[in-house]
Amino acid sequence: MNTKMKQTLQLFIVIFLVTISAFSQEKKIQKGNDDFDKFAFINSRDIYLKVVENGYQSQELYQKLGDSYYFTADLKEAAKWYGLLVESYKDSMDTEYYFRYAQTLKSLKQYAAADRIMDEFYAVNPSDSRATYFNDEKNYLSLIEMQSGRFELSTIEINSENSDFAPSFYLGNLIFASNREERNVSKRIHEWNNQPFLDLYIVNQDDEKGSMERFSKNINSKFHESTAIITKDGNTIYFTRNNYTNKDYRENSAGTNLLKLYRSKKIDGKWEKAIELPFNSDEYAVAHPALSPDEKTLYFASDMPGGKGLSDLYKVSIEEDSFGTPESLGEVINTEGRETFPFIATNGDMYFSSDGHPGLGGLDVYVVKQSEDGTYGEGYNIGEPVNSSVDDFTFIINSTSGLGYFASNREGGMGSDDIYSFRQIEAPIKSCVQLLNGKVRNKENDQIIPGAKVVLLDSENNILAETVSSIDGEFNFDTIHCGRAYAVRANKIKYSPDETSFVTSNEFSAQINKTLYLNPDSPIILGADLNNLLDLEPIYFDLDKSKIRHDAMIELQKVITFMNEYPKLKIDIRSHTDSRAKDAYNLSLSERRNKATKEYIINIGGISSHRIKGNGYGETQLVNECSNGVSCSEEKHQLNRRSEFIIIEN
Repeated sequence: MNTKMKQTLQLFIVIFLVTISAFSQEKKIQKGNDDFDKFAFINSRDIYLKVVENGYQSQELYQKLGDSYYFTADLKEAAKWYGLLVESYKDSMDTEYYFRYAQTLKSLKQYAAADRIMDEFYAVNPSDSRATYFNDEKNYLSLIEMQSGRFELSTIEINSENSDFAPSFYLGNLIFASNREERNVSKRIHEWNNQPFLDLYIVNQDDEKGSMERFSKNINSKFHESTAIITKDGNTIYFTRNNYTNKDYRENSAGTNLLKLYRSKKIDGKWEKAIELPFNSDEYAVAHPALSPDEKTLYFASDMPGGKGLSDLYKVSIEEDSFGTPESLGEVINTEGRETFPFIATNGDMYFSSDGHPGLGGLDVYVVKQSEDGTYGEGYNIGEPVNSSVDDFTFIINSTSGLGYFASNREGGMGSDDIYSFRQIEAPIKSCVQLLNGKVRNKENDQIIPGAKVVLLDSENNILAETVSSIDGEFNFDTIHCGRAYAVRANKIKYSPDETSFVTSNEFSAQINKTLYLNPDSPIILGADLNNLLDLEPIYFDLDKSKIRHDAMIELQKVITFMNEYPKLKIDIRSHTDSRAKDAYNLSLSERRNKATKEYIINIGGISSHRIKGNGYGETQLVNECSNGVSCSEEKHQLNRRSEFIIIEN
């Protein structure tokens, strides 16, 4: 075999081995994808890592590796793979990965780097509410710092080496979810995170160590149970469970078992078998119940069709043993991210966790005040120490005592998720709002201008609110938020508008003062008709009459006022008739009408006669087709019986 043939054979063998290797890696990736699509993130991650160790890389591989850590709350490890994804495939990756990468950078407390990624996210997807919120509140860290320090945290004894979260008040006890392993417990492992399934536990709040036990066997199953809420009388429980009803394990069309809400009632001291709520579905998740103070409304999280993000918050009316139609809490609260774990305090405040609103990283806890009509507006971050750079969630509080609990996967705990207790040490949190006061003035003479329309605009030039300046020229807006960019604009007919932009400070209840100066439009244009400039009603005369009518007097007073404002102004009054009667008579009639008009302005208005000239034009300048011999209505003829006020000198 000659040298050339040897080289060809060697090249063929190399290509063959590379092809076999690539095919092998693709098969592994497909197996990993199958596990990933079933939310078996641990299994899929192990496969992906082995593929990477063999030197294989791709956009999909980096995405799935990052996601396998992201969705199991290991944001720090996810940052590594999302970083490689952005570095290598920035131009072709889904824009959602800008957001996820920014979130993972926050978990490392690399806030400046996270903000740069969010700027890029906003540039490529400005309609995404998460990007909009960030762009509107770029000083979110300062705002969060202002809200911080209002809670004093304590560790509690009930935590285990696994996951403990979802605390809930129950007649002096605490219900919570845990996947701790105990004797005689089936050690079923959940593929999502390779940990045992969750059960509900109960413990006395005053004796956290001594009285802990599993909740009712009619509630706990061999799959997940978590996030429970019990009515104040202790006789009805709503809770989250895997889609497992009457020992029937069901999956969606993609082969995944999702979460549902269940309800059970206590009869003769025992919990009945749980039934699922009617708005559940095999095709989407419904989870994490909360009750309104009057227990007539149930709140929950879901990824049902029609929602905005990965999970949205909803409410549904409780109508004895039936339910109304679920309603979204709207786009002010829900984002393209995750809004979840709602809790309604006895004073009506709603607490929830979100990664879509500006925060410190992962899920943060937010609070939103309930308005008088029962709706919720914009939520705000409750700050440190409750919130951290990782996931903080399932917040509950007794709004009377200020005592409560929440869960977090922050470092320093016993397990993957731990429950912390807290005491609120300051007055209830209030939203950081400010008051904008202002006046509208005439730029030429500094006189106040009442009746000007004033609008408040956001940084995207969207109108947020509008009002009218008072008789004193004053206006105010009480919807100003801290740390945001605004503009306020005033305008009025016959004035040029004025606008000023400003950025609010981070000071609670600060007052902002702005004065807007409107410049009067120059109305004195040679040849202009005061009928148009002053929006005059036509100066009409009765048929065959030259007497000034009452309605005409009102309009002539406007002319007089205007001429007093502009003392150098001179006008030419032109009076006209319709075509009825003879031409000579109409000319004489228009002269009489012209004279009557001039005399009214001079004698009644006190305007100097040398500033006014005028003539009658009879029927020589008709405004329509109603000339001699043409049949017209009375209304059309009246249009020709008019006076004009033409500016001839200024």
